Amino acid sequence: MVATGISRSPDERSVAELVREFSTQTSHLIRDEMRLAQAEMSQKARHAGIGMGLYGGAGMLAFYGVGALVTAAIAGLSLTSLDVWAAALIVAAVLFALAGVAALLGRGETKQASPTPDRTVENVKRDVEELREGRR
Repeated sequence: MVATGISRSPDERSVAELVREFSTQTSHLIRDEMRLAQAEMSQKARHAGIGMGLYGGAGMLAFYGVGALVTAAIAGLSLTSLDVWAAALIVAAVLFALAGVAALLGRGETKQASPTPDRTVENVKRDVEELREGRR
């Protein structure tokens, strides 16, 4: 509103009003993009944490698998019966299979944790392009 009490249309705004509005909108846009980047990085960090935990579990299961193989070798050498070491080999095979599954799951989780916030980068590129086209 101007001092005379007559309201102006959006086309009649002063340069100062347009600059003020541009500044306000730019500030809001930057804050929103920063919040999006923070949320995206938190999600990627969560996936990385899950993946690392699964890798750790895979390593632990592989360690127990080696222990089972050692037990199988000892039992095979100390006994003439096949039952004890055969059972130990079966347990080792199951433990190694579980370790393989955990490693594959961990690999899938860590692949989702790229170091850049992809959506935010795309949004900023689109915003910059719109600003450039707005100048023309």
